[in-house]
Parts: sequence; structure tokens; C-alpha cells
Amino acid sequence: MVTATFRFYEELNDFLAPERRGREFACACARAATVKHMIEALDVPHTEVELVLVNGDSVGFDRLLQDGDRVAVYPKFEALDVTPLLRVREHTLRSLRFVADAHLGGLAQRLRLLGFDTRYDNGFRDDEIERLSHTEQRIVLTRDRQLLKRRGITHGCYVRALHPEQQLRELFDRLDLARAARPFTRCLRCNGTLRAVDRERVAAAVPPNVAERYPRFAVCDGCARVFWEGSHWRRMRERVDALLAASA
Repeated sequence: MVTATFRFYEELNDFLAPERRGREFACACARAATVKHMIEALDVPHTEVELVLVNGDSVGFDRLLQDGDRVAVYPKFEALDVTPLLRVREHTLRSLRFVADAHLGGLAQRLRLLGFDTRYDNGFRDDEIERLSHTEQRIVLTRDRQLLKRRGITHGCYVRALHPEQQLRELFDRLDLARAARPFTRCLRCNGTLRAVDRERVAAAVPPNVAERYPRFAVCDGCARVFWEGSHWRRMRERVDALLAASA
């Protein structure tokens, strides 16, 4: 048995027991325990961690802990340049494709509205989410911290907010999504790509008064659903514009 001292920074403290937040604390570690093993034993998902320093040196998750080690654990950085240091993931988080778990359907729909490729099915099992994350290089979105501890998930975000609008704002702040948003380019129903189409080509698929009143239409390449800029679109446009303005 060895003993190491840990200190977690910023929002990583949310995962810790109250008496361990914002301070150093000693912890007994199993012999041959790695940094990753102990971080997750303390209930912090590895996907939330960007940088680990042991005795002041940047290390990877596989570093074996030794008696007397001092471990500092940092979350994802937005403003601080840590390029010279060893990040604990092999590649950046910013490949902005998502897979959302069964409890985040509202968030998934809003991400699609803003143009983000977001896989969602309320029947997805944890192993399917893990597979999609690995094979399609997707960021896992969940409120289940145990899901984020799965070995095959390297990129994920624990969503703290409870309501979809607040969840979306949380992700915009944490992942700097505003600059990558492409509103109204994905289907809210199936996540397919929307493409502009001439009114004449969809006239038979929409109510006659719609074909007469609206000049611009789009069709989903996935489910073939037709969209137009009606009153519902205008309401969504107002919400999108307000969100992007607040994130500017």
C-alpha cells in the first residue's frame, strides 16, 4: 500500500466528496495503481481530465503511483496554453461530433438545430454508446459518470445542468461551440444533412398554401423530410440568434 496526496482543480471538485473539494488530501492507493485508476476511484471520470502533474511533472494516465507522490489534476483548458505539456488524451476533444445518452434527448435535438452531428436514440445501451464514441470519434454527453469511466470512451462531457436549454448553454461555454455552429443544417428528427431544394421539386410534398407562400425549402438527405421557413422556423431562429449573441 502506498499513500499519495491529491489536489483537483476547478469543476473537477464537483465530483469529489465535500470534505475533499478545493484542498489537498492524502489517499491510500493500491500497489501498482495508475493515475487513471486512482482518479476514477475518487469518482472523477477520466474524460473530464486534461492534464495531470505528479510531483510537478506532466504525466499520462498510465503513470504508476509511488509512495509520497503529489498529484495535481486539471480539467479541460479553454484559455491556458498547455501545448508543451503532456495532455492525457492522444488527440483533441474538438472533433465536434456527439453521442448523447437516453436522458439527453432534448439536448440532442437542440445540438442538431445548431448544426452539430449528434447521434441519439433513447434505446442506446451503454456498450453501444461506447462503440459509437470509439468508432466514430464522438464526444459522449451524459449525466451518468459511470458511463464516462468506460475504457473505450476517451472524450466525454458530464452534463451538470438538468434542463435542455441550460444544458445547451453549459456546453456552449465549456466547449466554445459558438464558432462551430451551423444552424438549420441538420434534421432534428434523424440527424441527417439538410440541403436546399427548389420549390417546384417539393411542391407536391407540402400543403398547397405552403408552396405558394414560402420561397425557400430544404430536404433531409436521411429521412427526406421537407422544411420551410414558417412561423416555427422563425421562433427557432430567434432562440438560436439569442444563444449565439450571448456566446459572442
